[in-house]
Amino acid sequence: MMEDKAAKIKTLILDVDGVLTDGRITINDRGEEIKSFHARDGLGLRLLMNAGIDVIIITGRKSEVVAHRARELGIKEVYQGIKDKGALCKKLMKQKQLEKDQLCCIGDDLPDLPVFHLAGLSIAVADAAAEVRHAAGIITKNEGGKGAVREACEILLKTRKTWEEALSPFMKKKN
Repeated sequence: MMEDKAAKIKTLILDVDGVLTDGRITINDRGEEIKSFHARDGLGLRLLMNAGIDVIIITGRKSEVVAHRARELGIKEVYQGIKDKGALCKKLMKQKQLEKDQLCCIGDDLPDLPVFHLAGLSIAVADAAAEVRHAAGIITKNEGGKGAVREACEILLKTRKTWEEALSPFMKKKN
């Protein structure tokens, strides 16, 4: 049951390209990488962290843009240039004493599958590779970089029955 799975989640691991972004990689004439992030994804991650769920980024590419965005959001653990995401995930699970059912993963492509197999709850973005969608417990309606992460955060918070609490700072009426 989804409520039971969501209630146990302590840590969210997510990819960047194709998850927090639309997967396109733009490089300017100076060789600088440019990425676009959806603002609502960022707020969703902040709401999740405020609810006590740790967020970890694991990505296969290296980019100062990703480090900058993570700092902006308050994500303290960012692992870039990772070729074997599964091995790193196992190491982090051991360090943090996380059980499978305490881990959620959001991904979009084949390098994310090893983490999907280690996580108790795996979420694929709508435009993920077919193999990733097939392995996922949840498939978002939104595509990567277009609100999929926010949607996943809402799913987690709503199934944990903490969505209303997460909204409360925004719902106060001013006199």
